[in-house]
Amino acid sequence: MTEAMQKQITQLRLKGLGYKSIATVVGTSKENVRYFCKTHGLLGKASLVALNFEERKKNPDCCKQCGKKLERNRYSGVKLFCSDKCRREWWKEHPGESKHTKKATYELECAYCKRMFYSYGNANRKYCSHDCYIQDRFWTDPKVEPDAKEIRERQKISGMQPVATTIRRISG
Repeated sequence: MTEAMQKQITQLRLKGLGYKSIATVVGTSKENVRYFCKTHGLLGKASLVALNFEERKKNPDCCKQCGKKLERNRYSGVKLFCSDKCRREWWKEHPGESKHTKKATYELECAYCKRMFYSYGNANRKYCSHDCYIQDRFWTDPKVEPDAKEIRERQKISGMQPVATTIRRISG
């Protein structure tokens, strides 16, 4: 059974259709539909499935994305998703529910190109990218502070994109 078929079965079941109707629409057998519904928490009277499905998704015994019953190791922590795929899909659909705080986001200046960049959770980061780290670490003389013109020339040599000429400093 393909992923598209699984999504279609879930959507049709949540709309209140029965196994036979879903099987006709999807193009598979009634037993395949029934088995899928049984393993993904969509079993029971079609009219009550939609109501129960939303409640089960809130329950920590079920996956937040698909509602499938979670298999849990007794010593593991709280498990919210049945797979990495479900976790990624859920976070794509709910980006606003991230617990990233503004206190943990730092606006920093790159030590090499002097551009402003944001770092989450690390106030000690020095470079905006790996390319800037390599350029600063291996292409500069540590005793000489490079000026903007020299930086642009080195970037042309290395194939990096040119940096904007405006530089904004952070007051400390």
